[in-house]
Amino acid sequence: MRDYWFIGNIIRIMFRAGKNDFQEGQVLIFSKPYQWTSFDLVKKIKVILKAKLNRNIKIGHAGTLDPLATGLIVLCTGKATKRISVFQDLNKEYIATIELGKTTPSFDLETRVDKEYEFEHITKDLFKSVLTTFTGETDQVPPVYSAKKYKGKKAYEYARKGEEIELKPSRINIYELKLLEFDLPVVKLRILCSKGTYIRALARDIGKALNSGAYLIALVRTRIGQYELKDAYTIDSFEKEHI
Repeated sequence: MRDYWFIGNIIRIMFRAGKNDFQEGQVLIFSKPYQWTSFDLVKKIKVILKAKLNRNIKIGHAGTLDPLATGLIVLCTGKATKRISVFQDLNKEYIATIELGKTTPSFDLETRVDKEYEFEHITKDLFKSVLTTFTGETDQVPPVYSAKKYKGKKAYEYARKGEEIELKPSRINIYELKLLEFDLPVVKLRILCSKGTYIRALARDIGKALNSGAYLIALVRTRIGQYELKDAYTIDSFEKEHI
């Protein structure tokens, strides 16, 4: 309970301390652009704040978002960076667009299609039935094209060199999984899940369960805990407000 009290308290401190008191500690929510890494965003906001305040401000992000994904990311500044783990532990909501009948080694658009499968047998009813098997607690094997650590290195470092590794499954929880659109071979889902869930890996597993293939073609993170994408800064809006 103390950690969740901290989240609300930090927000109150932001307004008491003053709009520009980033050293004291603020929590900022951003909409990450397509093809930007989470670290790219951190670097950009550091540059903006240094120009404004004429000093370096410590900034950290509370949870990585893949370069090919867009949407919500939480940044903590100054003293608030000490409690980044509080925000990392919050549940996440995503809108995922998946193409059925194909796979890629990275389970998304980072790599080219390597295999094609039949998908004409997949009906809307069958798809919805398979989705129900993925809700609740389960063990998920992370993608090899990920920042998951393996023997001290990030898994994607092995994958990009063509080296095969075997990652251990992680325990995750998918609380809600709703079909938003069904237009074969493309489907769109809303997913509410625990930290550590790889949506690309979920796409892979759904494809297998359908006796077909699947890979992620678009992903938007729309919520982290109580924070929503509609309330987030863009880089432009933050820069206009603080320069």
